[in-house]
Amino acid sequence: MPRPIRVAASLILLRDGAHGMEVLLLRRAEKADDQNSGASVFPGGVVDAHDRRLHLLCKGLDDAAASARLGVPDGGLDYYAAAVRECFEEAGVLFASDAEDRLVELDRLLPSRLESMRHAAEQGTDALLAMCDAQGWRLAMDRLAYFSHWLTPPGMPRRFDTRFFIAQMPPGQAVKPDGRETVEHMWLKPAEAAHPRRGLKLMNVTRRTLEQLASFGSAADCIAHARSLTRIVLNMPRLADGPSGRRPVNIEEAAYEEIGRLDPDGQGHARYALEPGLVTQLSARVVRVAGAAESHHSYFVGGENGHWALIDPVPHGSVQGEALRAAAPGQVKWLLSTAAGTRASAAPLEGLRSAWPDAAVLWPEPGDTLRLGGATLHVRPADHGAPARQFLLAEEGTLFTGCAAAPAAHGTRATGEAGWIAPASGFIFRKLG
Repeated sequence: MPRPIRVAASLILLRDGAHGMEVLLLRRAEKADDQNSGASVFPGGVVDAHDRRLHLLCKGLDDAAASARLGVPDGGLDYYAAAVRECFEEAGVLFASDAEDRLVELDRLLPSRLESMRHAAEQGTDALLAMCDAQGWRLAMDRLAYFSHWLTPPGMPRRFDTRFFIAQMPPGQAVKPDGRETVEHMWLKPAEAAHPRRGLKLMNVTRRTLEQLASFGSAADCIAHARSLTRIVLNMPRLADGPSGRRPVNIEEAAYEEIGRLDPDGQGHARYALEPGLVTQLSARVVRVAGAAESHHSYFVGGENGHWALIDPVPHGSVQGEALRAAAPGQVKWLLSTAAGTRASAAPLEGLRSAWPDAAVLWPEPGDTLRLGGATLHVRPADHGAPARQFLLAEEGTLFTGCAAAPAAHGTRATGEAGWIAPASGFIFRKLG
């Protein structure tokens, strides 16, 4: 049974160095039971049930405004409070202001006093509340800007729904790891931290965030950008296999939507790379055989009574052609092509008669409907003068385009509007609009 998803918050600290903007990274302590042991991370942790008590100390932001910013019904300020609390616990940096609304400079305190206060705060939310109340400090939530929202991929043993905030390092304070959860700190330019030659162990979310931060020249520019964002989209990577082993696939990668369709629970059996001849069961009615770089995909469509159509087959004798013969899920009764009905385009179809001698070679016209038994293909005209025809699988709303680009929309859902695009190369993807 999967563990429940835990909500968390993280605070990305920025400063302007001599050679550009720098970001704070903490190295996690080595622990046998920690999947991210030794990783370089931003300060952060799980939102505590008692973080809501810190609302009493929050300045510059109330729960209604924080919740609206994060897109939650209530409790949004809990995330801000947790980010500030965790930053103080792990890095020794506290975002707080005094009675005159000046940021607290912890370096002015005696080291023994600061250590005592930090130790007290590590005992829990109530201790931090009492400490700040005794000093007359308020937590400076208005210094934090909401930056991103990440959810650990399905299939991971522990999953976190994390809100990331950014803020400029307050003056008069120094970073000091707690020695238990974090054992080392470093200030690095984001691009340097993310580069493989640096040799840091980075989680996917940390690396992607560093790459995003690298586009900003100063802390002020980065924070201004975060404050200008009107909508922050949830990033939930998905696990998939490929030539480099299993890894998270991010939302902007071409394979992302297909992985989500084939493996929503994150079992890791979907792929982020399509090697020539790779056979993929896209649904009960569709099987894809991946094409080589100079070729195109072929699709088996059908399924009822074991009868199938083959769209865009390749010449018999090629690597992909042999893969087609081996991958045939049943009797192939129809051979179809998205290309124009010329002698050149007919050759691959006619050449496959030795493999499937009973298959009929069809050249339907746009507007025709092919009923394959359990699968209905509507023939559509090509877009942009590309191939001669496209095939829409009505039962699933999948359009076989015969070209890599997304085609223009045709019709409505009631008449079989495409919801998924099955291109000649690359992964299937959802049609926009």
